[in-house]
Amino acid sequence: MNYIAIMAGGVGSRFWPASREDKPKQFLDITGSGQSLLQMTVERFKKIVPVENIFIVTNKKYKDLVKEQLPELTDNQIIGEPSRNNTAPCVAYTALKLASLDPNANMVVAPSDHLILKEDAFLKQIQKALDFASKNDALLTLGIKPTRPDTGYGYIHFDEGKNGINPVKSFKEKPDLAKAKEYVDSGDYLWNAGIFIWSVKSVLKAFENHANEIHKILSSSMDVYNTPDEQAFIDDMYPTTPRISIDYAIMEKANNVFTLPSDIGWSDLGTWGSLHAESVKDENNNAILAEKVVLSETRNSMIRLPKGKLAVIKGLDDYIVIDEGDVLLIYPKSEEQEIKKVRKEIENELGDDFL
Repeated sequence: MNYIAIMAGGVGSRFWPASREDKPKQFLDITGSGQSLLQMTVERFKKIVPVENIFIVTNKKYKDLVKEQLPELTDNQIIGEPSRNNTAPCVAYTALKLASLDPNANMVVAPSDHLILKEDAFLKQIQKALDFASKNDALLTLGIKPTRPDTGYGYIHFDEGKNGINPVKSFKEKPDLAKAKEYVDSGDYLWNAGIFIWSVKSVLKAFENHANEIHKILSSSMDVYNTPDEQAFIDDMYPTTPRISIDYAIMEKANNVFTLPSDIGWSDLGTWGSLHAESVKDENNNAILAEKVVLSETRNSMIRLPKGKLAVIKGLDDYIVIDEGDVLLIYPKSEEQEIKKVRKEIENELGDDFL
């Protein structure tokens, strides 16, 4: 049987000040669609599996928020991490939990906060990957066909395979612009979207071989999974696991990694600039998420205001203007990668009141 694990535990610090500790960006209606990014992700995957086969992996303090936004889920479908230990422990935890339910399970691991514009194409690729994973000892990742030499994404270097499923040669960290252009021009590289597909047996075998400490810690009491004792066990053991990403722990070490090149209208919505790129714009290339705004000589900007608030803006070019009531951010869009650092500086100087 197929299962979906949606990762929803991050804080979205580059989306500050909209994304906050008590309500990160995956729980926000960032796109103006009337649904949070998490709700949009769940609706998408309901077309692949029944809702009872969808699990949300989140920080324990967000469990009530998940329940509020997704009341159709049972408590057992909301997996609460007691600490942020990166993606490898969270994948291992979820795989062990699913193995307890169904040893022959196949699973998709996907972020909760990405934008997929070509939904039909995405679902077709996920189904193709699940079919392959169910028949092969393989670790698959969706690779996104690059549309530009982007320096904000990691890249996947692949060999030609069969039926569109290609062996992965290596994973590359975020490159500089010259290297990104080289990657895109070669045609042998894809963006790494962080969307994984495998059987539970294959991924747990990979953990045993390549990240045995994580596997050993979390499998030390298999009989607790999907019982009332699970959370206490996880609260005790999970924080002791190594803090490492699934890419470093497994994907860069295993020799049975494949990628499925995909054209799905994907964006990781990692920054305000990426939201601007995917949003509807006015005649001056401004993306406006506001009811009342008067613009003059303003272009190429991202503007988000609270409901009912009026902003009068003149003379901005390539700026981010985000008003969250208690915090107003006005920042050059070209320097948006600094926002994460600015947020940290605010924490150091003013405490966590504005986080």
